[in-house]
Amino acid sequence: MKISFELLQILDAIERHGSFTAAAAALHRVPSALSHAVAKLEDDLGVTLFQREGRRATLNVAGLTLLEDGRHLLRAASDLERRVQRIADGWEAELRIALDAIIPAERLFPLLQDFYAAGHPTQIRIAGEVLGGTWDALATGRADLAIGAPGDVPARSGIASRPLGTRSDFVFAIAPDHPLAAWPGPIPGSELMRHRAIVVADTSQELAARTVGLIEGQDILRVPDIRAKASAQVAGLGIGHLPRWLADPEIAAGRLVEKTLTEPRQEFPINIAWRSRHVGQALSWFLERLAERTVIQALMDGL
Repeated sequence: MKISFELLQILDAIERHGSFTAAAAALHRVPSALSHAVAKLEDDLGVTLFQREGRRATLNVAGLTLLEDGRHLLRAASDLERRVQRIADGWEAELRIALDAIIPAERLFPLLQDFYAAGHPTQIRIAGEVLGGTWDALATGRADLAIGAPGDVPARSGIASRPLGTRSDFVFAIAPDHPLAAWPGPIPGSELMRHRAIVVADTSQELAARTVGLIEGQDILRVPDIRAKASAQVAGLGIGHLPRWLADPEIAAGRLVEKTLTEPRQEFPINIAWRSRHVGQALSWFLERLAERTVIQALMDGL
């Protein structure tokens, strides 16, 4: 390769300091070494990079173009060096977060803003999972951290967890023109079974899939995410529970109505879980912040 980072640094110094002599002083080199390096680069490329007038040399259009793009490479190389050093100090190259579908992704944004503002080098990847899929993502190595993992910890080694809260603020909501909308009083399970349930498909790949609130033999429409579930219920395609944060706006707009059941939905715990074999600096940072009461309250509101 004819163009090296050293040559780009030389061109950058000459342009910033105004002369070969001043650039050589800034780089702790002799002017003749810079002149030789530039002359060789021009010869190798077969182009002239400087306009020379006596002892004065200024970059021409070709030289300025090379320098402008070269500075992007210099900045990228400098950023890479810093990032590699931080990773060597224990910061992961990437932290993969599995987020259960009932928690809106935007609730993580304040944490991400704090993380980036602190200048941490780790790349963050967030993937949506459903029910057992959050545990499965940890067990199969698709994620390092799971937020909102429901129920009990699967019998897999290398996974640690702690309670985040309880999923209890769910609403049984149906379209106003659904047959059950006119049902007087609490609706029994025997009547629910006669109607199609809208569910978000569990995303487990290896662990056993989990279901919540379904009645054996009930017709099911599986949809890809929690917002699609709400839309399907608004469309009258079926029935089901929705988290309060998602149901309330639809109820207020008259697109859904809330009904009570003779057998209320059972509460069950949700958790923070992580792969415990190697806990890097980024994972430690998130685990520490996810233990704060205000952060937990923000994540759990309306669940």
